[in-house]
Amino acid sequence: MKIMEFLSSKAIIMDIKSSKKEDVMRELVDALINSSDIDKRSRNKIVDSLIARESLGSTAIGQGVAIPHTKCDCVQNLVAAFGLSKKGIDFDSLDGEPVNIFFLLIAPQDSAGPHLKALARISRLLKDKYFRDGLQECENEDAVIRIISQEDDKKI
Repeated sequence: MKIMEFLSSKAIIMDIKSSKKEDVMRELVDALINSSDIDKRSRNKIVDSLIARESLGSTAIGQGVAIPHTKCDCVQNLVAAFGLSKKGIDFDSLDGEPVNIFFLLIAPQDSAGPHLKALARISRLLKDKYFRDGLQECENEDAVIRIISQEDDKKI
């Protein structure tokens, strides 16, 4: 599974403005709305679903990475947004470190397979320090897309 198959190239935020967990998720959902990947009327439902998922346990997996995710009947296909925070955000990470790299995933309600494959693919890539560092050094959306596409093109 390639990340660029579900990452919206128009839902990339180079400098997240929010400083609180819930606000970061709202900002990423808004990026998907602005890119026309999700309907504006679904915003509150998706945000509430993401917050409910976070209450089960943080999606911040450590090393400055978080993958907030949820399933919702308001999307037909798996869709993702990407965000960078220069300052780092407290996201209740497993290692206690602030989060700089965010992948937000929204999957259709009945899509366990693709949802889990996407989570596994992203988390596997983000375990690579060079990949994480490369993303954090990106100056613009095109650089983010280029780095992710290069990883997508490698053998999985």
